[in-house]
Amino acid sequence: MKKIQKWIVTAMMLLWILPLHADAAEALIPGGQVVGLELGNGTVTVAAFEDGLGSAAREAGLEVGDEILAIDDTAVATAQDVRRALEHSGGTVKVQVRREGMVQSLRLSPEITPEGPRLGVYLRQGITGIGTITYYDPVHQRFGALGHGVNDSSGVLATMTQGNIYPATVLSVKKGQVGDPGQLLGAAESNQPCGKLSGNTAQGVFGVAPMGWGGQPLPVGSAEDVHTGPATIRSTVSGNSIREYSVEVLKIYPKARQNGRNLLIRVTDPELLQATGGIVQGMSGSPILQDGKIIGAVTHVLVNDPTTGYGIFIENMLAAAA
Repeated sequence: MKKIQKWIVTAMMLLWILPLHADAAEALIPGGQVVGLELGNGTVTVAAFEDGLGSAAREAGLEVGDEILAIDDTAVATAQDVRRALEHSGGTVKVQVRREGMVQSLRLSPEITPEGPRLGVYLRQGITGIGTITYYDPVHQRFGALGHGVNDSSGVLATMTQGNIYPATVLSVKKGQVGDPGQLLGAAESNQPCGKLSGNTAQGVFGVAPMGWGGQPLPVGSAEDVHTGPATIRSTVSGNSIREYSVEVLKIYPKARQNGRNLLIRVTDPELLQATGGIVQGMSGSPILQDGKIIGAVTHVLVNDPTTGYGIFIENMLAAAA
């Protein structure tokens, strides 16, 4: 991983209700921090072409977004596998890729460099993106984020073999508009992870962060505590500064609802509306607070109204936390 790498996360969700863990904390530190996410799933994808070195690969037909499956019939699952396969190549290589669900083969001539043969591309291992921390449990050093799962390119919940989170900062915002959801553009601040992911579920991603995040713990609100009316969310939409913004809970849906839409919320804060247009991709996981309790997390935005979106009950996130 390069020290600074841009990530964009897309909201994807599905909900399955599980019983609340017996050891779930009664008070949690609310999040709001934006983090970089890296989920290893055994895939290697072309992220970009290097200036100069990448021209031959591009001319041979390689494209950004291609998933590299094999080199000279040797399966690859990591960037290191790609480097090893190139070192044993004989001048040209057959690269098998998956593009838009179709598998095809390309013939490429690696560039010879002092570091060895190279394709002249930047590779992304697994799935990367940015999202927001929902809560931190300082007793068990555990965290939850996103409020929804991370899907693979086919739209299915991604199988995670390992994963990390990284401290990140928001570089810019694409404001949301009707029919065009906005997004946060963020960058990792370090190549050193600040936590490890242990699970990717339909209700969020979860893991352990020994150093964690500070703050005043708040009680966990049950679904029965939630009511329509004023609430707030904690989010980072500029740099790494967490702010609290006003929202309104418009409607409450049953806890057992399996599509992740437990709360319908509308952004009412003038400052957030000015900065983002409402809810944008990358804000997923922003904790929702009401009456001094953590009641849920922002999950996604309505495409036809960026000021409005849905949230998941915090109970349902904690139930899925492993």
